[in-house]
Amino acid sequence: MSLTFIAPPIQQINSKIARNAGVDLYVLRLDLMHPWVNGNKWFKLKYNLLDAKEKNFTTLLTFGGAYSNHIYATAAAGNLFGFRTIGVIRGEERLPLNPTLSFALQQGMQLVYLNREMYRQRNTPALEEYLRQRFGEMFIIPEGGSNLNGVRGCTEIIDRAMPTAGYAYAFDHICVACGTATTLAGIALSLHEGQRAIAFPVLKNGAFLAPEIKSLLTNYLASGLPSPYSSPASWELVCDYHFGGYAKVNDELLLFSQQFTEEHGVPLDYVYTAKMFYGVMDLLKQNFFVKATPYC
Repeated sequence: MSLTFIAPPIQQINSKIARNAGVDLYVLRLDLMHPWVNGNKWFKLKYNLLDAKEKNFTTLLTFGGAYSNHIYATAAAGNLFGFRTIGVIRGEERLPLNPTLSFALQQGMQLVYLNREMYRQRNTPALEEYLRQRFGEMFIIPEGGSNLNGVRGCTEIIDRAMPTAGYAYAFDHICVACGTATTLAGIALSLHEGQRAIAFPVLKNGAFLAPEIKSLLTNYLASGLPSPYSSPASWELVCDYHFGGYAKVNDELLLFSQQFTEEHGVPLDYVYTAKMFYGVMDLLKQNFFVKATPYC
């Protein structure tokens, strides 16, 4: 199962802040891989789709908010690979639909809305049984693709997305925005000795993710699924750049994002990458990356 991808370029960020810190800063442009299924989304979906196909499921069901990139990508990937898709959306339906949900509908996804109380039960057997009774047999992908299949896909981001053999060794720090921490777990499992993963949670009080990351890593290594190494690289959560919580923004973040895009030609989204890059640039001013090369 494959898509036709553009090889993602590695773009240097020619920033005075980075130069003053003595750091070379690059970004892997996963956003350019495919018009609809890009970023970390394809990596988190890849083995879920293969698993569903091997088990002869014809329907995918997944979860997300009204502006979920995961919902967007799952709808597109399902359509491309011949799956019926169902998106369980947090909250009440609001018309007209926003661009994310409009796109999902255009891709053939059936949208189902759950109030927030029910949505909080999305990982429980009771809600799973309710959904199966309502929609029949289906392959359930958790919110954000946060399962071992998702981790497996993310172990391929660094080595397999790099256009030059061995290029992955050149970077000391790999920085990533963090929601469910699936991407961080996969990256930590794929780094070489001496490299370190730095995650920027976009949720308030993001330190709560630490035990979830440890659990993902432990369960993955115990699962027998392929892993480049027998233990994960060192990783760290930097929890100071959430700007009030998930999808919360202020004028400072908006201005930073606009200026960054104008200066470097890299579009940032306010939920994830803007917060990460704001954090990276701020940490560069603090000499956080001593003799290191953050790769974002």
